[in-house]
Amino acid sequence: MKLAIPDLISNSYFPALAAVELGFFRAQGFDVTLEMIFPVDRAYAALREGAVDFVGGSAHSALAAFPRWQGVRLLCAQAQGMYWFLVLRSDLGARRGDIAAVRGLRIGAAPWVELGLRRLLRAAGIDVARDAVTIAPVPGALGAGVNFGVTAAKALEAGSIDGFWANGMGAEVAVRRGVGSVLIDVRRGEGPPGCFDYTLASIAASERLIARDPLAAAAAVRAIVNTHAALRGDVSLATTVGRRLFPPLEAELIGELVRRDLDYYSAAISRASVAGLDAFARDMAILDVAVPYEQVVATQFGALWSP
Repeated sequence: MKLAIPDLISNSYFPALAAVELGFFRAQGFDVTLEMIFPVDRAYAALREGAVDFVGGSAHSALAAFPRWQGVRLLCAQAQGMYWFLVLRSDLGARRGDIAAVRGLRIGAAPWVELGLRRLLRAAGIDVARDAVTIAPVPGALGAGVNFGVTAAKALEAGSIDGFWANGMGAEVAVRRGVGSVLIDVRRGEGPPGCFDYTLASIAASERLIARDPLAAAAAVRAIVNTHAALRGDVSLATTVGRRLFPPLEAELIGELVRRDLDYYSAAISRASVAGLDAFARDMAILDVAVPYEQVVATQFGALWSP
């Protein structure tokens, strides 16, 4: 079976990556391989077409390939909350939390990921047209096999963008190189009220797969839950995985990034989370009707969310 993720050298989808690399899918009796498909809407298109069996990506982006959630369900969360960072060039001297600092700047963001930034800015009173904020893909970041956060950090260092909206790995690389400063970290209480629940990192499967092979869907949930437990028990496992798959710098950073994220490692998808996701999706016009919780989440697997 195949599990698609849109970014490899990242902490965003690390539970899915580690579930494969540490053998937790195999322990459930399923041979699962990773496939990186960027941007995330292409990963969900592959799910719709049956080219992959699961997607570990941003939950709201399922709507790119499955309008009104028809044909797809979220099996579980990889972690709670919207997980991207807003990073600006350090030489701008922006004060942390001052969203107004984005005025007149070029911000790099991946397709579909950028919707979270647009909604956050609007909620903070920033009008991207009036305030001359350019939000666009990072130059060179749309090719096959590109890791967005790391590419964004390099683009920031090269001066081709003024900031980016990307994962914690990209943020950490930019900060450690001295070229970037974190402006907003949504998970840790920064940004407008309600932005935490715009989206979350999830595991999704097609309704077709769930009906045909519910054991495989259940195995995916158990694999994520067991991965969470293993990383909480020994976070150095993250470094072990990183050294297999990442370049040297990022391999040594991933353990610390995962340690920071452990408080958000829960497989549960609450009704409150889906209500926030639904409101965000309708506000951003990627969903035209309110959709009940039971039509977004594969609730039959909810009992597996706890270890």
